[in-house]
Amino acid sequence: MQGEQNFWDHLDTLRAGVLRVAAFLLVGMIALFVAMPTLFQEVILAPTEEDFILYRWIARLAGSASIFGSKPLEVELINIHVASQFTTHLSASFYGALLLTVPYLLYEIWRFISPALYPREVRGVRIAFVSGGGLFYAGCLVGYLIVFPIMFRFLAQYSLSDAIATQISLQSYMNNFWGMTLTMGLAFELPIVVWLLSALGLVKRAQLRAARRYVVCALLVVAALITPSGDPFTLAVVFLPLYLLYEAGILCAKAK
Repeated sequence: MQGEQNFWDHLDTLRAGVLRVAAFLLVGMIALFVAMPTLFQEVILAPTEEDFILYRWIARLAGSASIFGSKPLEVELINIHVASQFTTHLSASFYGALLLTVPYLLYEIWRFISPALYPREVRGVRIAFVSGGGLFYAGCLVGYLIVFPIMFRFLAQYSLSDAIATQISLQSYMNNFWGMTLTMGLAFELPIVVWLLSALGLVKRAQLRAARRYVVCALLVVAALITPSGDPFTLAVVFLPLYLLYEAGILCAKAK
């Protein structure tokens, strides 16, 4: 270990770290609040437009046809609560600042725990922190660029009857947007969790392979719980990345 502190020293260090993270989060939230009108239109609402990057890529890949059908994407977001636009402005600024704060939060956690580590443990924990942060952002990108747009476009264009007009509330859109984006970010931590459990000797690669059928059932349940809409299509879109992450975790686990 690099040094010893008593309980109160640890508490003071933790309190100082929490205050620094809170200050970083507040500054980020203020900055994003100012820039949010532009970011909201160009980033958050981008999946509601026909020229979203995923839709254009799928159209090029499929030629003139699209897996979404020939009907163009037409989305009408409505505000049904008097304060929704203001609260959405605040919440979007907060969640955006939270995403920006993740690297600094990991740094503060590293600063707090590193004095308690032995030299041989430092490298492995540092790799876990850096990889964990990278996987979190990768998951958020997958959620934003792939999972949420596919889910949203399918459900927005699904029609039970031509007599039913589809209008999507702002709150519903935002709940699905942040839910899918942040959930995929957290889901991408699965290989790191498996690697840590393997490093601690709690699981082996053979055990993970033997438990695959049970894990598939568990992941289906998890996907059903975290999907905002709960429909089978969204369930499949969420389940597939989770399953692939589990397979990646198997590769990260120790063989013996």
